[in-house]
Amino acid sequence: MGIMKKFFNQTRKPEGTLGRLMLSSMNSGHAKMADWGLSHLPELHPERIVELGCGAGRNAGELLKKYPKAHVTAIDYSPLSVEKAEEYNRESIAAGRCVVGQGDVSDLRLPGESFDLATAFETVYFWPGIENCFAQVAKVLKPGACFLICNESDGLDATGKKFEKIIDGMRVYTAEELEAALRKAGFTEVRTDRYGSKPWITVLARK
Repeated sequence: MGIMKKFFNQTRKPEGTLGRLMLSSMNSGHAKMADWGLSHLPELHPERIVELGCGAGRNAGELLKKYPKAHVTAIDYSPLSVEKAEEYNRESIAAGRCVVGQGDVSDLRLPGESFDLATAFETVYFWPGIENCFAQVAKVLKPGACFLICNESDGLDATGKKFEKIIDGMRVYTAEELEAALRKAGFTEVRTDRYGSKPWITVLARK
């Protein structure tokens, strides 16, 4: 495996030196897309939020700023991502507003029906068995709660398809595929939006 392929494979589960390099680029590299995604959230007053696949922690921090009365639980499969997300959100963790932990979205060890909002930025590409994972998310959300997905790839763009071949275990989804999987997992009122000049998509679903 060449060095660039090894580097890009760090997007799935960052570890080691290459993983640290990848994580150092994530917060700034995905910021504009993530903020665009967050702008799709309706008027909400969540008390408890779960950020799934939190990476280096920037989006958990933005959720804490957007909802100053909320508590955020940030989860990632990678221990290195957990370490970096804890560093990024150390003040909120010390204040008791944030917890970062290692977890697997295919088997979420979180209390059922306990969150008002779930978010997933640039991560569902790597979730094993998307319908099961969405069912796991539904399980931990309260009735009426929202789930926001934001991806750089709409599943049709050439760049997304290229990285799908480079990164082991990656699958890019169309908005229609995500909507179908969400509905099978028990979500309703699914809405999608596209950025326009870029292949970015958001999918907002309500339980």
